[in-house]
Amino acid sequence: MFRRYSFDITSVARDVNSLELRFQSAVLYAAQRSRAHAGYPVPPACPPLVQKGECHVNFIRKEQCSFSWDWGPSFPTQGIWRDVSIEAYNLCHLTHFTFTPVYDNTAQVWSVEIESAFDIVSSKPVHGQVVVAIPKLQTQQTYSLELQPGERIVELSVKINKNITVETWWPHGHGDQTGYNMTVLFELDGGLHIEKSAKTVYFRTVELVEEPIEGSPGLSFYFQVNGFPIFLKGSNWIPADAFQERVTPDVLRLLLQSAVDVNMNALRVWGGGIYEQDAFYELCDELGIMVWQDFMFACALYPADQGFLDSVRAEVAYQVRRLKPHPSVILWSGNNENEGLLAVNWFQVPPSDLDTCVKDYVRLYVANIREVILEGDKSRPFVASSPSNGAETIAEGWVAKDPNSNHYGDVHFYNYNSDCWDWTVFPKARFVSEYGYQSWPSFSTLEKVSGKEDWSYNSTFTRHRQHHADGNEEMLRQAALHFRLPQGPDPVRTFRDTLYLTQVMQAQCVKTETEFYRRSRSEIVAGEGHTMGALYWQLNDIWQAPSWASLEYGGKWKMLHYFARHFFAPLLPVGFEGEDVIHIHGVSDLHEDRNVTLTLTVHSWRSLKPVCVQAMGSLVLKAGTTARLYSEPVGHLLSRCGNCTRRGCVLSFYLSAGSELVSPVSYHFLSSLKDAEGLLKARITAAISQQGDTFAFELETSAVAPFVWLDVGSIPGRFSDNGFLMTEKTRTVLFHPWAPTSKSDLEQSFRVTSLTDIY
Repeated sequence: MFRRYSFDITSVARDVNSLELRFQSAVLYAAQRSRAHAGYPVPPACPPLVQKGECHVNFIRKEQCSFSWDWGPSFPTQGIWRDVSIEAYNLCHLTHFTFTPVYDNTAQVWSVEIESAFDIVSSKPVHGQVVVAIPKLQTQQTYSLELQPGERIVELSVKINKNITVETWWPHGHGDQTGYNMTVLFELDGGLHIEKSAKTVYFRTVELVEEPIEGSPGLSFYFQVNGFPIFLKGSNWIPADAFQERVTPDVLRLLLQSAVDVNMNALRVWGGGIYEQDAFYELCDELGIMVWQDFMFACALYPADQGFLDSVRAEVAYQVRRLKPHPSVILWSGNNENEGLLAVNWFQVPPSDLDTCVKDYVRLYVANIREVILEGDKSRPFVASSPSNGAETIAEGWVAKDPNSNHYGDVHFYNYNSDCWDWTVFPKARFVSEYGYQSWPSFSTLEKVSGKEDWSYNSTFTRHRQHHADGNEEMLRQAALHFRLPQGPDPVRTFRDTLYLTQVMQAQCVKTETEFYRRSRSEIVAGEGHTMGALYWQLNDIWQAPSWASLEYGGKWKMLHYFARHFFAPLLPVGFEGEDVIHIHGVSDLHEDRNVTLTLTVHSWRSLKPVCVQAMGSLVLKAGTTARLYSEPVGHLLSRCGNCTRRGCVLSFYLSAGSELVSPVSYHFLSSLKDAEGLLKARITAAISQQGDTFAFELETSAVAPFVWLDVGSIPGRFSDNGFLMTEKTRTVLFHPWAPTSKSDLEQSFRVTSLTDIY
């Protein structure tokens, strides 16, 4: 599934041809390969029972999650999934074409390294020339060619005119995504013209910086693009559908646009899915989304017999050639979690086999995958696994004792038993490439695949769609720490309210965790810190089910996705407590310093009128750093604000410059909301009006309302904000439809829920 196959059919082709394809069950094939494997068993044999999946997926080079995962179904597809063509030629044929822009630091000049592979079937050498032109950079060069019979590779280095300014490609939020059209024309004997036209070339450098940090053991782990350190803000990408034929460029654009619309600049293409189609990477180039590209190995050990290794080498060579022209791809990563699985012997491999497993691991990811990458692409960094300790993993022989160390590389972190409002449970790591909490999708998404008998939290349907052990109970336990669980007389209403509450819990948990990682960017505490990446698990869904995703199957935004727009903002105030002191840190992703004013407001739950407002001006947020803007004992703050109490009041705060709001309005709860005193049942009304291509929802509330959720059912689109704390009497929220709709359709579908509605 992961490589291109080409067969010479010269000896069998006739005037009229038929092609017959015979398929063997992928499930049976995988089982056969497992049984035929000599030596030791290669675990895991089967997925956990809760995943309801098929076995031995690690023996087949196929989408690993198609045999099931803890967020997806077992639908092992069958058949040819990419185009099939017959190519005829009697002189020569261009079999592949790829390129990489390279910057020479010494000469301070850009060049484009071009590689073209030809199959020369002529009995004599083929002569001609190749003309490479990049008009906007005033670059055109001509090279003579002599191609001997057989398989031939032509390598060209095209130097860019040094007197022309080359605009570089930047990640979203850091600059433009400028690209240049390039044409490559091969003019060969016999009047043969082969043209590769309108190939977009983007110029950018990327470096993974691993160096000592003052006051901390270990090494840094961050990415520099065009020499500028970038904090990676984003998520993890899984296949967008269990049936890839449904994944059109329009589907991809909707999902990827939703990522940049919430200030993401990076996605990790996870190693249990697929190498995405060309349109995915083209969109990432266009939108400025950096791609951490895993190779397709995940949560398993893999065989290392010669046939398997040969297949993997061909797969990696093909994918590197295909993907390396894309500036969005900033890292090659060998696998998902396999180093960590070996380090802790997750699969309880007998000690007698463990050494062989480690050797086979190194053989697969280092001696094969890494070697092929270094041959094909020296323009990007490579890590063998995620999580991994980077340079330290290499020093320890490619399997570190603790690949999840806070002092090196990247970490994955999941903890469903601790209170997610307690920021002290999160790792102060260099880079966090996976973390998250589950929630259920909205009722309108589930309704399409369920019936009335399914609409309860403990139905056969909800248990069947949950593929993570104890997942439904974990969500309720986490929610119950800070919220009252719905317990109404109407079971369908209770079900809908519970779905809503799982989204509230997920959004608040991931907000707290992400804000911790962002504010850890510039500090070292007890030897830990300098966090430079937060990629939560996961962006998108593969079907309608509970998962860690922030986008539901079909693209509808969960509450978490609206929260991400705030917690990934370029300028962000982060509030947190330590030893009864409230702190507010300012976080900046900007390239320049910014003078800001911090405004802190205290509201009583009982009243829409603020108890007190405090503005602190002349604060400087330095470019690409975090800084403490405000600290005060909570008791002192509350006593000077009308004798507020922890249970009776809530804090909100924002950054401004002059009269301009330059950050989201954030908030900090001083107690669990199940203990909130004075919280009233809010009556929220909405007047809807059309404004061009968007619709305005004029909201009015009778009381302070936490987690206000606007829902228009299955009408595709997104709101400008949602899931918010409403502390003002009126507020306007815009709805951006993704398909034609009307005011009357929206009025019929509209529902508004806030926290007190579920009690």
